Amino acid sequence: MADTLYPWIKAIHVIAVISWMAGLLYLPRLFVYHASLPKGPASSAQSETFKVMERRLMKAIMNPAMIVTWLLGLFLVWQSGFYASGWMQAKFALVLAMSGCHGWFSRMVKDFAADRNARNHRFYRMVNEVPTLLMVAIVILVIVKPGFGS
Repeated sequence: MADTLYPWIKAIHVIAVISWMAGLLYLPRLFVYHASLPKGPASSAQSETFKVMERRLMKAIMNPAMIVTWLLGLFLVWQSGFYASGWMQAKFALVLAMSGCHGWFSRMVKDFAADRNARNHRFYRMVNEVPTLLMVAIVILVIVKPGFGS
């Protein structure tokens, strides 16, 4: 049964990864715009809108997508036997880093929600590149398997 479900589980895993990455790439952009708002009551309504957007993105899309990505990814690596491969171990380390980035962004959502953000928009523009670099490295490991054989 696992053999017939494997391609379906893999497809759902990829869909979850895409959803998770969409959130990891979009959330820092929201932070850029949120951090760019002038301080004071004139931008209070915009700030509240960003808070809702950030919270909903994290809770409704990113958290479920990350959970599905992890659960199905662990099943796939166990089912395929790739857990012993060097490329998979490197990928696992990068996915752990991606999960750490997710946790860091979650903290930032809470800071913005409590009006505790102390960073400017330039910081968030740089932060926006972190998940992109991790994603590039993960995709290369999965597709090319450099130096690790096939």
